[in-house]
Amino acid sequence: MEKILKEPYTKEKLRELRAGDTVLISGVIYTARDAAHKRMVEALEKGEELPFEIEGSIIYYAGPTPAKPGRPIGSVGPTTSYRMDAYAPRLLDLGQAGMIGKGQRSEEVSEAVRRNGSVYFAAIGGAGALIARSVKSAEIIAYEDLGAEAVRRLVVEDFPVTVVTDSVGGDLYKTGRELYLKKAGDRD
Repeated sequence: MEKILKEPYTKEKLRELRAGDTVLISGVIYTARDAAHKRMVEALEKGEELPFEIEGSIIYYAGPTPAKPGRPIGSVGPTTSYRMDAYAPRLLDLGQAGMIGKGQRSEEVSEAVRRNGSVYFAAIGGAGALIARSVKSAEIIAYEDLGAEAVRRLVVEDFPVTVVTDSVGGDLYKTGRELYLKKAGDRD
């Protein structure tokens, strides 16, 4: 079922989403990959502030390519999410609403998603140019020296994702695999 998620990304709104739902996100999201996550967690350990308000935020694990003339961003496909698994539970415990990436997460991250009423979304790998059409503006807000991995503030409209891990324990990687195996068994 296709759903609409508009900012603010509240726990109440996230609670309505279920693993397998297709969602169109509109509002502000931030890009950050492993190098930026490492810096953010180091900043927290030093008692420093993060480059954006983590509570209620959605972080997209992506390192966009340079923008073509007249466009706010280049291709912006998802990166593999497990690279952020060491950092994600800490940010989720601080109120992060969601993450967008690709690939299965560790049990520690899945537990942090459930514990905090958050959501893990997947974006389609290989569709970065198509996804970029949903980005209305983009600006680097931190760690510019990281190049493509700098933290960016994106304003998106109808950004297409699928709920992988929902706030109540649903996990598309588990249920999807079970459904596939059941259907494969039914054909034998």
